[in-house]
Amino acid sequence: MKKSVLFGMALAISSVTLSACGEEAAPEGVVAPDGVPGLSASNARMVLAPVAGNPAAVYFDLAYDGDRNLALSGAAVEGAESAMIHEMSEWDGKMQMGEALPIVLKKGEKLTFAPGGKHVMAMNVSPKMMAGGTTEVTLIVSGGDKLSFPAEIRAAGDDR
Repeated sequence: MKKSVLFGMALAISSVTLSACGEEAAPEGVVAPDGVPGLSASNARMVLAPVAGNPAAVYFDLAYDGDRNLALSGAAVEGAESAMIHEMSEWDGKMQMGEALPIVLKKGEKLTFAPGGKHVMAMNVSPKMMAGGTTEVTLIVSGGDKLSFPAEIRAAGDDR
């Protein structure tokens, strides 16, 4: 009995010490650097929903000229409770919108996030966000680096 208890304790201690050998966690309050070498966004705009409480859509042009491939894995929008990258795709003969898988970018690649294609959906947007203002959009790449940029806020009927 005594040996099995000691063995269990030794196993628990070795598990903890082995997990500590892996990736080192960032100190609390430290975030990934803002900016991804070679990645830039332009023409950013967030279009509010025509019905209050519905998601807003964020569109922009993205260019990448970095040395290594990277993958967009998420998004955030200041003033929104949550955000995610969406895209339109065909399923069973019908066009449907859904959350995008990670989007791989290669050197020299340019993407347009536009109506009917890739876009960022901003959920539960604050009622304080009004047309004519700006918000900050953040794209997150695999590994935690991020790119933040301003986006003009537009009303539902404005040019997308």
